[in-house]
Amino acid sequence: MRTTTIFCFLLLTLLSCQSQNNNPETDRIVGGSCEGCEATLEYGNRVLNSVDTIPDFEQNDPKLKLSGTVYQQDGKTPAAGVILYFHQTNRDGIYPPRKGDTGWARRHGYHHSWLKTNEQGRYTLFTFRPGAYPGRNIAEHIHLYIKEPGKTAYYIDDFTFPDDPLNTAKVQKNNPNRGGSGVFQPVLRNGIFEIERDIILGLNIPDYN
Repeated sequence: MRTTTIFCFLLLTLLSCQSQNNNPETDRIVGGSCEGCEATLEYGNRVLNSVDTIPDFEQNDPKLKLSGTVYQQDGKTPAAGVILYFHQTNRDGIYPPRKGDTGWARRHGYHHSWLKTNEQGRYTLFTFRPGAYPGRNIAEHIHLYIKEPGKTAYYIDDFTFPDDPLNTAKVQKNNPNRGGSGVFQPVLRNGIFEIERDIILGLNIPDYN
C-alpha cells in the first residue's frame, strides 16, 4: 500500500511538472500571430526529453543532427524546461499525416517532435533534411516553435540552408532573426550532418518585455 501511494505521488508530481508550461488561460501573449502554435502543447501525456528523433529518420538522407543551447534573454544564462516543437516536410516537400491524426498533426504531418531543454538549456534532435514545397518558390525549412513557462508559444526563424538555391541572399536578408538566425550550413561529422544553433529567448519577439 505504501509503495503504491509513493508511486502515485511521484506520478502526480511528474505530470504537474510537465504541465507547468501549459497554462493558456494565464500565459502572457507574446510573439504576435502564430498559425499552428497551438501544436506546441499537443504532446499529450508524453514525458518530454532534451533529445528526440523525428519519425523516418533511419529511412531518409541526408541525416541531420540539430543541437544547441537555449539561453535566457541575457544571452548567457541557460534556460531549462523550455518546450521546443519542430515540424517539417518529408523529402518530397509534403507534410504527410497519419490515419487518425488529430489537432495540428493533420496539417503538420507526422514528421514532428517535442523537446524540453535540460538543466544546461541543451537540446538535440535527430532528423533529416526536408524537401522544398512542390511547385513553390519557398526554400527548404524546418519550423521551430518555443513555449516558455508563463508565456504563449511563439515561432522563431526556421532552420534553413545557405546552399539551397531558393534561399537567396535577398530571402536571408529579409529574415526577422526571431530568436537569432536560423541559417546554417550543416557540417558533416561521423556520417551525419550537424547544425549547432543557440537560441536566445525573446530576441526580436514582439511584446516580449
